[in-house]
Amino acid sequence: MSVRGKPIIPAPPRVISPSPTPSETQEASEDSYLGPVTRSAARRRQTGNVSSQQTLRESVDEDSDPELRRARTRSRSPIKTRKVSGLTAAKSGRTSKSTQNEVENKDADVAPETSNGHLAPPTPTISGWDWRTFSRSPSPLGLIPIHRRFKTFIHKHEVPRKVLHVSIGFLVYWLYVSGTQTSSVTPFLMGLLIPIASTDYLRHKYASINRFYVKCLGALMRESEYAGWNGVVFYLLGAWIVLYFFPKDVAVVSVMLLSWCDTAASTFGRLYGRYTPRIRRGKSLAGSFAAFLVGVATAGWFWGWLAPRTGSFPGDEYHPFMFRGILRLPGLVSNILGLSESQGTVSGPIAIGLLSLWSGFTAAGSEVIDLFGWDDNLTIPVLSGIGIWGFLKVFG
Repeated sequence: MSVRGKPIIPAPPRVISPSPTPSETQEASEDSYLGPVTRSAARRRQTGNVSSQQTLRESVDEDSDPELRRARTRSRSPIKTRKVSGLTAAKSGRTSKSTQNEVENKDADVAPETSNGHLAPPTPTISGWDWRTFSRSPSPLGLIPIHRRFKTFIHKHEVPRKVLHVSIGFLVYWLYVSGTQTSSVTPFLMGLLIPIASTDYLRHKYASINRFYVKCLGALMRESEYAGWNGVVFYLLGAWIVLYFFPKDVAVVSVMLLSWCDTAASTFGRLYGRYTPRIRRGKSLAGSFAAFLVGVATAGWFWGWLAPRTGSFPGDEYHPFMFRGILRLPGLVSNILGLSESQGTVSGPIAIGLLSLWSGFTAAGSEVIDLFGWDDNLTIPVLSGIGIWGFLKVFG
């Protein structure tokens, strides 16, 4: 039908997108009519949303899970969950693949942890020993308050403890040159040992005494001694044993070896032990070699310089020296080797050198050996005294 000869133009057909975009869905909730939208117009309408849309990538560790190796569509199974990586922009697909390969290579180097049936995480078991695994500090940190305040000075390097340790050797030197006999020192040592050991026993029975004890003497203690016996008890006991049972020269040298060799082993072991092989837990080759050198120097200085220069003292007839400046082979060995008595005898610097080398060896060995878990302040003087006494008994 026409009005005055003009034809009627039909309305344009209604065009609906087969897959409406999110913006079209939102607009559809406000207005039920969706006009014709071309693809270019839809892209311009979503300009702000396209930049924020990010693809979700799934990285499946197919090598670790054989059930996920077969090709399949994305699964929403609650049993086998897939590792979902972080949201990544679509433009960074190539770089993300290289990063993903690096992460997978790192994960492949890490061995999977196995449960041992306990609540605590499993501890790694290492076959053999690694010289870099031993601790540089002999005790944990946190039990003694002053160790927390001075971590380097007191806890790590144990400077006050080492000063006390070394000073005992100089005290022995002063007592020797002043003419004090060993029989006069042993009652004094026992008089100190009994009250100190009794106090150490009481502080483990009563927490208040232990707190006061640690507050006063914490700088001279290791934190491992907080719940154990103080090293001073074993120091006094070891010094008393060698001064009471061994000859004067052997006893004096044994206490000096305890004072100076143990300190040298601890100091150089902490400084350079990480660069040398480990002999046992807490004992390195650097510390043992330092103890050996200090032991050789101490024995050579005492028998080669100090004793000849100071001479004899009143009462030495009751406390004679075991080393008389001469070393000789046993008669049986001389007969087997076909040597005369003069050929199997050495004296002077050679004898002092041989005895010094043996003293250094016994000092280093007694510092390394673990005898029933006893404190080294007890084992070093006793084992050193036994070693030197035995050597002089055979060759002296």
